[in-house]
Amino acid sequence: MNKALTDELLHAYVDNALTDEERREVEHWIAEDAAAAQRVRAYLEQNAALHALFDPVLAEPHSLRVRPPGNAANASRWLALAATLVLGVGIGFTVRSWQGASRAPVTIAREAALAYVAYVPEVRHPVEVTSAEEKHLVAWLSKRLDAPLRAPSLAGFGYQLLGGRLLPATSPDDPAPLALLMYENPQGKRLSLLVKREANNAETSFRFSEDQGARVFYWIDGPFGYALAGDLERGELQKIARGVYQQLNP
Repeated sequence: MNKALTDELLHAYVDNALTDEERREVEHWIAEDAAAAQRVRAYLEQNAALHALFDPVLAEPHSLRVRPPGNAANASRWLALAATLVLGVGIGFTVRSWQGASRAPVTIAREAALAYVAYVPEVRHPVEVTSAEEKHLVAWLSKRLDAPLRAPSLAGFGYQLLGGRLLPATSPDDPAPLALLMYENPQGKRLSLLVKREANNAETSFRFSEDQGARVFYWIDGPFGYALAGDLERGELQKIARGVYQQLNP
């Protein structure tokens, strides 16, 4: 790849718009450049926030009945215009799209999947605070989430706590931050547990979601919503999720 490694390439990397050779070179670059890695994480967080805000709009009913022009060049212009229209309509419907406690579990499932995809593959900086400072980590996240947080042990399933990080809120209607705990087994396979304050406080049964290549089991219990994400078979992931629940509800 005979071109300068620029922000444009980082955006293309985040959007999966590079060739395999270009992707390998960018990955090598960000592995050696902490500032570039931080920019990639920022772009991923921005994408996650936009997805969380506007994806529900795609399911909104509308009355547009516009047929795109026939030739390919005009069709491309049509697609760009359509995307702009969807985004514009989405801004008007953002508040209504996020109303209702029934949407909360779906939201946390998507947030968990996006966080898993963004941070679990990270080699040099998978967490902000490591497990060596577990007490500090738990106290810090509890303070930021304004409720007592626990870091369940997954040692019985072969996973050790790597550490955790604080994630920004993804909705202006729900400004509370999120906590992400990460676990790893001896083979290097990782799981992430997303924890989020839930104003609803209504208990829910385990629910399953598959998004962005990640499988997620999620539920609401007391002041928190939980979402365990991983690249495991559904039955195995569910078993671990139940283990987490049992530890939090002895």
